[in-house]
Amino acid sequence: MKFLIVCALMLSFNAYSRKGKVNYQYKKHEVFDFDALDVAGDASSPGDLSISPRFRKKFRNKIPERKNFNKEMKRALDSVR
Repeated sequence: MKFLIVCALMLSFNAYSRKGKVNYQYKKHEVFDFDALDVAGDASSPGDLSISPRFRKKFRNKIPERKNFNKEMKRALDSVR
């Protein structure tokens, strides 16, 4: 009994797959005429939609500010001589 059911299922699947292959045929060449295309709608500006600048945190310089580096420059010149 099981053998008959299995054979019937195999034959039905085989018959289903033999329906025929679908052959797709695409256009070889297609031309679009963009001058003939008309777009319906309103040309408008975005209005009050704007992007605000991002808040940037200002950091303090942790290195102390020096007016001049004369001592270091003199030491560098002495080491070169």
